[in-house]
Amino acid sequence: MSKVPLTVVGAEMLKQELHRMKTVDRPNVIAAIAEARSHGDLSENAEYDAAKERQGFIEGRIKELEGKLANAQIIDPKLLDADGRCVFGATVDLEDLDSGQNVTYQIVGDDEADIKAGKISVSSPIARALIGKYAGDVAEVQAPGGVREYEIIDVRYV
Repeated sequence: MSKVPLTVVGAEMLKQELHRMKTVDRPNVIAAIAEARSHGDLSENAEYDAAKERQGFIEGRIKELEGKLANAQIIDPKLLDADGRCVFGATVDLEDLDSGQNVTYQIVGDDEADIKAGKISVSSPIARALIGKYAGDVAEVQAPGGVREYEIIDVRYV
């Protein structure tokens, strides 16, 4: 499995989710299965089937999180010395050259991406267009509606 890039915050979020899955969700589903078993015939027991399905999901997610954390390449943006270049973990202020609208994005790992929080995946078209560029450069992004141009106003490593 290849390395999974994560920011320090993203890695902590995955660790917290893994901890919750192991300490809260897993015991709850085990209790739900035991409760459903106590109702008798398992062949027509919808509660049992639902609890077993939930258990399968939880166990799968635990394995997925453990795999991602084991293969994580944790990158702290504050420790980067990229000389003002857009890199993984950087926070970038942009101006849309068509609309004049300013936006700020942080380039993060796939699991951390949340456009509403201003975090874009490193594998997204806009992040791929930004990587390697400096403040003052113009990035051309292939969007579904056509090419969009963004001027990079500032690059920060927060």
